[in-house]
Amino acid sequence: MSTTTTLSELTGDYVLDPARTTIGFVARHTMASRVRGRFTEFEGGASLDGDDPSRSSVRLTVQAGSVQTRNSQRDDHLRARFLKVDAHPALTFTSTEVERTAGAGFKVTGDLTIRGVTRPVTVDVELTGVENGPGGAARVGFKGSLMIDRTSWGVNWNAVTAVAVSPKVLLEFDVTVIRR
Repeated sequence: MSTTTTLSELTGDYVLDPARTTIGFVARHTMASRVRGRFTEFEGGASLDGDDPSRSSVRLTVQAGSVQTRNSQRDDHLRARFLKVDAHPALTFTSTEVERTAGAGFKVTGDLTIRGVTRPVTVDVELTGVENGPGGAARVGFKGSLMIDRTSWGVNWNAVTAVAVSPKVLLEFDVTVIRR
């Protein structure tokens, strides 16, 4: 956050900027390698209350079929067998609580839905910057990550992948929102 911007000045409704946002993941495949991927289609927004961050909220919808790992065969397996995009085309997150922590940090708790299974999660988020975009609309950056156990959401293919692919998946967010 710039030294001239206060949290209070950020109060307002925001929409996700897809051109400046990355939503990705890292999963360990076998003991020696990691697979990095990202989603390319998503939408969302936030309502920020700088005076009382607990009244803030976040929503995110990710198109599961937009997953990319730079390997088309693996992407097809992820879509069809792991994420089952025909039956569950979207992954969603809806916040239920926002808590300010130290400095520019926040804990955002909410419901994460993957493959039709909804579980509560808490994401550690950091406010990374504020700027005025063309036309003067405020742009606010956040980054965060969350380690999940994919099997808690039923994300698995078969017994072999249950062993070859770690159940732990790191979800990573580098998000920019634009004030409406």
